[in-house]
Amino acid sequence: MEPPWDSLSTLCPSHGYTHALSLSKLVREFVAQNNTVQIKHVIQTLSQEFALSQHPHSRKGGLIGLAACSIALGKDSGLYLKELIEPVLTCFNDADSRLRYYACEALYNIVKVARGAVLPHFNVLFDGLSKLAADPDPNVKSGSELLDRLLKDIVTESNKFDLVGFIPLLRERIYSNNQYARQFIISWILVLESVPDINLLDYLPEILDGLFQILGDNGKEIRKMCEVVLGEFLKEIKKNPSSVKFAEMANILVIHCQTTDDLIQLTAMCWMREFIQLAGRVMLPYSSGILTAVLPCLAYDDRKKSIKEVANVCNQSLMKLVTPEDDEPDEPKPVVQRQAEPNPEDSLAKQQGTASGGPDGSCDSSFSSSISVFTPASTDRAPVTLHLDGIVQVLNCHLSDMAIGMMTRIAVLKWLYHLYIKTPRKMFRHTDSLFPILLQTLSDESDEVILKDLEVLAEIASSPAGQTDDAGPLDGPDLRVSHSELQVPTPGRTNLLNTSGTKGLECSPSTPTMNSYFYKFMINLLKRFSSERKLLEVRGAFIIRQLCLLLNAENIFHSMADILLREEDLKFASTMVHTLNTILLTSTELFQLRNQLKDLKTLESQNLFCCLYRSWCHNPVTTVSLCFLTQNYRHAYDLIQKFGDLEVTVDFLTEVDKLVQLIECPIFTYLRLQLLDVKNNPYLIKALYGLLMLLPQSSAFQLLSHRLQCVPNPELLQTEDSPQAAPKSQKADSPSIDYAELLQHFEKVQKKHLEVRHQRSGRGDHLDRRVVL
Repeated sequence: MEPPWDSLSTLCPSHGYTHALSLSKLVREFVAQNNTVQIKHVIQTLSQEFALSQHPHSRKGGLIGLAACSIALGKDSGLYLKELIEPVLTCFNDADSRLRYYACEALYNIVKVARGAVLPHFNVLFDGLSKLAADPDPNVKSGSELLDRLLKDIVTESNKFDLVGFIPLLRERIYSNNQYARQFIISWILVLESVPDINLLDYLPEILDGLFQILGDNGKEIRKMCEVVLGEFLKEIKKNPSSVKFAEMANILVIHCQTTDDLIQLTAMCWMREFIQLAGRVMLPYSSGILTAVLPCLAYDDRKKSIKEVANVCNQSLMKLVTPEDDEPDEPKPVVQRQAEPNPEDSLAKQQGTASGGPDGSCDSSFSSSISVFTPASTDRAPVTLHLDGIVQVLNCHLSDMAIGMMTRIAVLKWLYHLYIKTPRKMFRHTDSLFPILLQTLSDESDEVILKDLEVLAEIASSPAGQTDDAGPLDGPDLRVSHSELQVPTPGRTNLLNTSGTKGLECSPSTPTMNSYFYKFMINLLKRFSSERKLLEVRGAFIIRQLCLLLNAENIFHSMADILLREEDLKFASTMVHTLNTILLTSTELFQLRNQLKDLKTLESQNLFCCLYRSWCHNPVTTVSLCFLTQNYRHAYDLIQKFGDLEVTVDFLTEVDKLVQLIECPIFTYLRLQLLDVKNNPYLIKALYGLLMLLPQSSAFQLLSHRLQCVPNPELLQTEDSPQAAPKSQKADSPSIDYAELLQHFEKVQKKHLEVRHQRSGRGDHLDRRVVL
């Protein structure tokens, strides 16, 4: 359909039309004579004396005259476009809306005649139109839309559009806050993107941030248009990934992935997903920024389910990019010619109005501005190096934030575990900074978080990369922490079983060798249990049992017993020993270790028994139960004889009661069956009677009494084929174990406990709970 401005007659008064015809006839004569001087004089007169006049009617006449002049010039108008266009564009700023409308009419006629010749002047035309797009007068807006449509047709038909010259203007105008101007900008981007000869994708980094800004517009129509534009760009990126400047747009996506606007965040996250999958390791230098943006989204609820799902894909895809090759030592590489690397300050400064923090405000402001912007031209020419400093900082920050969601904390721990598996040598440089927060995470409310945390700690404690005390220099000064919490005994001090030449933890041949962090872990775990008794009470057994699955149970019990031997807080030592003993006797995870201790057939099992025994002495009843487990029945009887010298308290009798209950459990089935062999197990029966005599008349007393009543008369068990055998003190003596020395150690420890209790009683902070029988 033809626009209404085909001639000047439609909107001009009859006398204006007459003058326009006369002017047109005059210009045609000058064209025929090739009199350029006179043509320029006419145009200059129309411009200076009429179009730029102070009188409105003169300006109107000047605009009509310039349009008529352009029509008369025809194809030659291209020679005079600068002189024709400039005064008309000046009238775009006229205070009178009718003059602005006439200016639109005049420029429409000029452009229609010149067609492709106006392209060298496209920027000034675009600049003028972008202002009229936001004009408050509806007639002016309508007129500008007709002119805009004509200009788009010309650009679409031409193959001489100067995209390079246009991009700076587009980059400037795209940050307009006026919704009509935004709509104008988006419509032009759509047009340019649709032209086959115009490759706007090369300049996408220049306008991507502005597009995401427009995506947050309040107008539904503008948001929809912007979605379409971004969708078209993403389709083109998928078709031609080799020509995409992924690295130059990574920071832009990182920032918009952290905005509070759901549509912007979801769109940016979808782009990030595609970038990671298409660009691969090119995105690795931006890992810290990506994680800063992605990790908080993993804790979103169902209201933001879509964002959460895309963020999870981003997280998983990024994790897959880290490979064992990234653990290779960083060596100086020859200088490689690369494409220009963007300055992080410049790239972030032009992104106006962007969010500086994540959706939950955690950690983001300090890391968003410090994201690496290394931009390799290609992975062949410039291999990507994984730098863990920023990644570890982000992970440490998120793990330290107790307000962050459970799924985010789990994701952080999965990342740490993955990095320790793929890049152990580099990660151990950061272990001293991570170790305290990993220990603190054991107090988390979520069992799943604790399980993942234990996996990381177990990997740290068992990885060959942590074999030496010196884990190597840290990557940066910010990651250094005090080693006061991670002291490890020097070799030689760990061997405390000196009475029988037994071996220490680190040289036990029956168990896998742990690295230096294993002992540090055990020391600090017990410190945490000591300082946070609720953790020990609520989660202690759970933590230790899981560690027995992840690591070697013998090493865990051996090391903890070794450490508790030097524990100064005797009350904690007694509580901890009781906890360990309960786990040892009741947990399915400890089945193999119980079998190893049951017979004490090997030197290693005997060494372990001696080590456990010395610490178990902090709690008399647990010491007896350990003797029952290892079938040291005579020694158990000797211990019970010493109970007469101990302070009998309610707590003490409660533990005896629990031991009686435990004897009735499946764990001690073999012990109950040994009661049938009265002659070979006299000290087992005596020990049980000793426990019976310690108990008051209670349900536990009745239970044990009924059990002992079932012990058969040895004379009734005699047969002709079974000659009497001399009674044995226990099932099998262990000549390498000095039981007399162990008994002395028990008495010594109990004496220390008694002294401490009396000291507390003297200070008035100990409640005397002795029982008078």
